[in-house]
Amino acid sequence: MTTKPIRQQFADTMLEVGQKDFNLVVLVGDISHFRLQPFAKTCPGRYYNVGICESTMVSMAAGLAKIGFYPVVHTIAPFIIERAFEQIKLDFCYQGLGGNLITVGSAFDYSNLGCTHHCYGDFALLKTLPNAQITYPASSVEFDTLFRQTYRNDKLTLFRIPERQHGQNFGAKNIQFGKGIKITDGSNLTIVAAGPQLGNVLAARSVLTNMGYDTEILYIHTIRPLDIELIRASVGKTKCVLVVEEHMRSGGLGDDVLRVTKDISNVKYSFLSIPDSFVTEYGSYEGHCERLGLTRDGILSRVKADFGRHNALNIKR
Repeated sequence: MTTKPIRQQFADTMLEVGQKDFNLVVLVGDISHFRLQPFAKTCPGRYYNVGICESTMVSMAAGLAKIGFYPVVHTIAPFIIERAFEQIKLDFCYQGLGGNLITVGSAFDYSNLGCTHHCYGDFALLKTLPNAQITYPASSVEFDTLFRQTYRNDKLTLFRIPERQHGQNFGAKNIQFGKGIKITDGSNLTIVAAGPQLGNVLAARSVLTNMGYDTEILYIHTIRPLDIELIRASVGKTKCVLVVEEHMRSGGLGDDVLRVTKDISNVKYSFLSIPDSFVTEYGSYEGHCERLGLTRDGILSRVKADFGRHNALNIKR
């Protein structure tokens, strides 16, 4: 079965929601025109291509929110999160306005365009802002479900759309904003995964079993607000946690996991992410992941290096 690209699901969701909710307005920064043409034609007067004017686009969206609309701002991650950060901070968050930022090109998804088109620290930046929420839907159904659950609230919400999906099929009923998903139960290792890296974590699990690890896998699609209860329960049980994500080490999900579990005694931590440095090579997404260890084998190597072979091999099967 062919999986619908999340970017196409975004366009389809805008059309479906926009036909029912006349307060939904979409603003784009000169991208995704073809996919959004059905929305533009069906919802005239509620689709605006603002062009390469990201700061202006955010301010326009905030003005629309102020008078009762539900704005969606869509463009490439570095150009809105980094370039228009001041407008996000002052026009949305400081004013207490709700809105939706839907980005593509986060991390190094635009792998062959270099650092100008990379965005490794979007979570970290938005976490500094009161009134901001962060989601990371790595499947089409997650995006559709999370958007419908949140787009009309009074918070600014980031939807970080990755180019790749994790390959798992979650039913909409299992997806709830602010709640993580326990993929597998385990007893002596917790792996917290975000985004497409869930696929690599699942691929590594069988090999980890042979290394003595009964792995509990948690999938986090909502970065803020975080499902603290789920994470604390798992880490308190296993006392051993690895966080895998496509975000820079500082300010990412790993820092959040450490922050909310630091009072639990005798926990071993490890983190696999983008280092706090620029990814200066040009090439493919897969090539970048290979170099950074964001692969199945990279996960296995990190567990072996930081935790070794677990001495408790009496795993219930």
